[in-house]
Parts: sequence; C-alpha cells; structure tokens
Amino acid sequence: MTQEQIEVQEYFLKPGYIFIYQGPAIIRTVLGSAVSVALWDRQHQLGGINHYIYPRTGNRHEATARYGNVAMLTLINLLLEEGANLENLEAQIFGGASRSVAPDDAGEQNIQIARQILAKKNIPVVSEDVGGFKGRKLMYNLATNEAVILKVERIRESDWYPYQNRS
Repeated sequence: MTQEQIEVQEYFLKPGYIFIYQGPAIIRTVLGSAVSVALWDRQHQLGGINHYIYPRTGNRHEATARYGNVAMLTLINLLLEEGANLENLEAQIFGGASRSVAPDDAGEQNIQIARQILAKKNIPVVSEDVGGFKGRKLMYNLATNEAVILKVERIRESDWYPYQNRS
C-alpha cells in the first residue's frame, strides 16, 4: 500500500494580515505584544488566523487588520463567507507579551479585545498561550488546528523576515 504525499504550504503571517485556508498549511508568525487568534470550524475543517498589533481603533479611515477590533471581526466574517458556521468555531489566542507591569500595557489590551469579541460572538477559547514577558514564535497548522510555540527572550530582525536573503 502506498501513501499519497500531501503538499503542505507554508506562509509567514506579517502584522496586520489575516490568512484563511481550507487544507494543509503551516502558518508561522512572530509575536511580542501583538496577538494572533486562530479560529477553526471543527465540522468543515476550515481555519484562519490574524495578527494584530494594536487593540482597537475608532477611526474608520485607519480601520485595518493592524487593530484587534477590526482583525477579529474581519477574520470571523471571512470564515463565515467561506462556509464556516459560527456555532462550530473555536478559538486559540497567542501572544500579548508585556513590556511592563502597567495595567494599560498594549499586550494585555490586545488579549482583552480578543477575549471580549470572542465572548460576544459565543466562540469558545479552547487554548491560550498569552501574556508574560517573553516573545513567541508560533507555528500553526490550519489542517489540524494544532499549534507549536517557542518562547524567546528577544525577537531578532531575522525572525520577522525569515524568507529574505535565503541562498
């Protein structure tokens, strides 16, 4: 018996972007105080992930996926447009490292906006790796809803742009 080889696509998710795909794909990203939320429809095996760096904006002229309130609602709406059902979605939240212990820390605010929107939409959070004082390198498998996280002291410039200058 022979096994079919499945080609798995790999993508690097930059801040302010959203990725949705149905099928085998590995999404990599790097998080400091930024947050990524992965949503997965367990019935349709359709998933997506965002990466935002600011918690919210009220200015519609700057309403991009760099802001959590925009990135979260856009990710949910895009998945629904692709055939996901809201009641089948589950979430994982990653990132939100703190630079200080201040309660208005950007990392904590980024985590809170994700939790608030997910609660409002009744999307359960099945896993979180958030907060603390270390950055994260995230590898997320869209086909299986599995994540691997490496915590790091410092994020290097080469971590942000891993596919540049390859020989």
